[in-house]
Amino acid sequence: MEYTLIRSSRKTFGISVTEDGVVVRAPAWARPRDVDSFLMSKYDWIIRAREHIEERKRTVEGITPMTPEELAELIARAKPVFSRRAAHFAPIVGVDYRSVTVRAQRTRWGSCSAKGALSFNCLLMLAPPEVLDSVVLHELCHRKALDHSEKFYREFTRVCPDYKAHRQWLKENGLDLIARLPRNG
Repeated sequence: MEYTLIRSSRKTFGISVTEDGVVVRAPAWARPRDVDSFLMSKYDWIIRAREHIEERKRTVEGITPMTPEELAELIARAKPVFSRRAAHFAPIVGVDYRSVTVRAQRTRWGSCSAKGALSFNCLLMLAPPEVLDSVVLHELCHRKALDHSEKFYREFTRVCPDYKAHRQWLKENGLDLIARLPRNG
């Protein structure tokens, strides 16, 4: 099986499967046979992940992308929505933030900088409102913990107890949303 190997100072092995192929992340100390052994232990999972990607590709083929004008309109409509939701939820989480920006992104639903700059994917406007809100809450919780530590998830679960259902919705439907982006954008 072909794969891309990325070595780093990490302590554990990791694997991801994308349309571009299989990526194995390994500790710098890992021997080639350790990498091969890890890869073989994940073989069935890799096959299922590849099948899932192919199935999703077939599903999104029928989705019509937005025009650049439609995308610009969506971004313009999204900015005040995300600003209002962040302002609403910030006191509930007990944090402040510096700014809110909205972009069209293929790989992220939201982000939060160390200085409190929040950024959101305009495509969340096409998701159920509770999914959009869960992403806003997720990013605001990063004002208390910038990682995905136990502390972060304690806080996130406190303010968004159904976050797993919303995350699952994005896993199941996110590619459909991303397929709406203009092909050249």
